[in-house]
Amino acid sequence: MIEVQQSSGGDPLTFDVTVNRGGASHHRVTVSSADIGRLAGGGSPELLVEAAFRFLLDREPQSAILGRFDLSVISRYFPEFEDKLPQYLNQDG
Repeated sequence: MIEVQQSSGGDPLTFDVTVNRGGASHHRVTVSSADIGRLAGGGSPELLVEAAFRFLLDREPQSAILGRFDLSVISRYFPEFEDKLPQYLNQDG
């Protein structure tokens, strides 16, 4: 289960994310308005962040996800992120 809650407005937006897969982990994620416009596919910023976490969890254990990061850094670790993201945005979660 992935819970995403916006914690501050402005640019970038900040989100608190809780992942609970046999134990909870907490993360703080920032996302610029430019990245939201480019990556969200018309969906909400919360759905974008949730999709990004589903992408990450398919590739690494929950404990390996950074505690604080900007969404844009995912592509540095996983170059396929932006190409695969639409598949995750179209999932029901």
